[in-house]
Amino acid sequence: MIPQERLFQIERRFAFLEAKLAEGGGDIVALGREYSELRPVVAEISAWKLLQRDLEEAQGLLADPEMRNLAEQEIGALKEQLPEAEQRLRIALLPKDAADARPAILEIRPGTGGEEAALFAGDLLRMYQRHAEESGWSFQLLEFQNTDLGGVKEAVARIAGEGVFSRLKFESGVHRVQRVPVTEAGGRIHTSAATVAVLPEAEDVEIDVPASDIRIDTMRSSGAGGQHVNTTDSAVRITHIPSGIVVTSSEKSQHQNRANAMAVLKARLFDLERQKVDSARAADRRSQVGTGDRSERIRTYNFPQGRMTDHRINLTLYSLDRIMDGAIDDVLDALVANHQAELLAEMDQ
Repeated sequence: MIPQERLFQIERRFAFLEAKLAEGGGDIVALGREYSELRPVVAEISAWKLLQRDLEEAQGLLADPEMRNLAEQEIGALKEQLPEAEQRLRIALLPKDAADARPAILEIRPGTGGEEAALFAGDLLRMYQRHAEESGWSFQLLEFQNTDLGGVKEAVARIAGEGVFSRLKFESGVHRVQRVPVTEAGGRIHTSAATVAVLPEAEDVEIDVPASDIRIDTMRSSGAGGQHVNTTDSAVRITHIPSGIVVTSSEKSQHQNRANAMAVLKARLFDLERQKVDSARAADRRSQVGTGDRSERIRTYNFPQGRMTDHRINLTLYSLDRIMDGAIDDVLDALVANHQAELLAEMDQ
């Protein structure tokens, strides 16, 4: 059932925002943001109501012998369209994650598996970078440490664009790979893993980090094998004393490194707060999908079979080459649809 009172409240609020923006009063930025968020919802409400009105009018024509055949055809077509329109409206009415429109901080690190895990972490970094390029998003590498064989010890990137966090937030977790490593002479398949964390970028007004809570160290940037990239102490390491979180940035500009490291630190602290809220809300749920729990294996990439399996939604795709080249929209679409289905089930209860 569609809650009629809620539809009325949304339409009334939208009309108020429209009038306020036309007057030019109030906080234009905040009003504009809310207006933009409500506009697609109001569009779905209008489309659904229009179909209902058309159906009522067509049913009213059944009593007219000359219009009966035409009315019956229109009624059949409208009844086919209404369930789809109602489903779109129900999805539009779902509670929004306030962080969905934000840029994301992507962190990738090798897990179990030694050098092969580091090489796989590098493959995942390339996969997300390629996907960002294909999606028209910006991809800025904030921290990168590689291994002697070209693997990744740690990679931190900022991804910005339309709907970035809403699309990538379900990527957080343990990604497992099954393949023959380049270091394996016997041709045996090994299993290793890398961890992915996707955090919403925090706004300054939300996360206040007192200077007394952090320690900032400067050091020399180093590349593969410990070779110095430059001779100045430009790299920055920030330690958040209360939580023990440590972040680094090692670009050429010390000023930019401080800004990058603080942005990553705030994103991690913001994510900790979000996880606390998520855990509290999920305490009485059976399903933990979408809560950001990174302790579980979420996906397996099986190279010998060309197969990728997402274990949370039992999705298996035999297009691993394309997926590793950044074509992950099918996976992301399925994860978003699954999350929406769970929210709809909760709303019905």
